[in-house]
Amino acid sequence: DHQLCVPRPSVSIRGPLTSHQAHRQVGLPKRIIQYLAHLRLADGDQPLPERTRKACMEATAVLLGAVGGPRWDDLASDLRPEKGLLDLRKALGVYANLRPVRAIAAVEASSPLRPEVVRGTDLIVVRELLGGIYFGEPRGIDESGERAVNTMVYTGDEIRRVARVAFQIARGRRHQLCSVDKANVLVVSRLWRQVVTQVHHAEFSDV
Repeated sequence: DHQLCVPRPSVSIRGPLTSHQAHRQVGLPKRIIQYLAHLRLADGDQPLPERTRKACMEATAVLLGAVGGPRWDDLASDLRPEKGLLDLRKALGVYANLRPVRAIAAVEASSPLRPEVVRGTDLIVVRELLGGIYFGEPRGIDESGERAVNTMVYTGDEIRRVARVAFQIARGRRHQLCSVDKANVLVVSRLWRQVVTQVHHAEFSDV
């Protein structure tokens, strides 16, 4: 009996609204929606309460609504709802984010691009989720309060696994893939380009 576990926090204006519509689209049984009520993040909770982590780890699938909001902007970084999102990603091993992009004729005029440029757009952005600057150490603000540090770190294995996801998707579509990096100035991006190129030549030369 498959379960869809939705941490649908009161933390966000968009979270409950978007996940409610998702319920309708995937036909989530009412009994599972009721089961999810205790997963909501309440004032005083840690960003990822243990009850929520446990429910997500036991679920067949997790549908996550948006998190965050002005009400939590002044909290320490380790207490903000976004920290819970990152911890949940790590716990579940969710390393690839897929973002489909399609032009919809009815809203072409709302695009910052001219309609004739955006018309027919159909692509998928694949974003790496468990490496890079969100998770790298060291991080923080020093004792003076005048210097802050975030560290961007990637390993070859982290790059390979997300590159394979992107290549596999491209192979099932138009056999075209564009890897975006900043190799002209970032050492991390040089490794990124090197590893993606190796994966391409060794496993996906048809793309």
